[in-house]
Amino acid sequence: MDKEQILASCNQICKNTLMETLEIEFVDVGEDFLTARMPVTSRVHQPDGVLHGGASVALAESVGSAASYIFLNTKEFAIRGLEISANHTKSKKDGDVFATARFLHKGRTTQLWEIRIVDEEDRLISICKLTTIALKKDS
Repeated sequence: MDKEQILASCNQICKNTLMETLEIEFVDVGEDFLTARMPVTSRVHQPDGVLHGGASVALAESVGSAASYIFLNTKEFAIRGLEISANHTKSKKDGDVFATARFLHKGRTTQLWEIRIVDEEDRLISICKLTTIALKKDS
């Protein structure tokens, strides 16, 4: 598949899910990364009007999980998240944030992803770590 087909496929499977609710859109893919965009509006704010950390984590897990399906063998294995952690470094009131997932470790059973969330100026908003596991599908 080419880049446009991969992005279209990722965006299509988000219909009627949390990703659609948060308006997450997959916008770029390369040999070792996947990037998604999420608008920062009142829909993802905490009560004091800034980006909710939980929305950032949902964005990070969404892009990391989608990257797993692109870069791992999902015909034979089901990929599940084991753990996610996040450090939030900067607040954001409006505009867009971009999350990019890259492997830190690509093992046969477990994978470790780094997901950087930045704003339009490439300033770090959050840094997340996602651990996934590949489970053999039943025949």
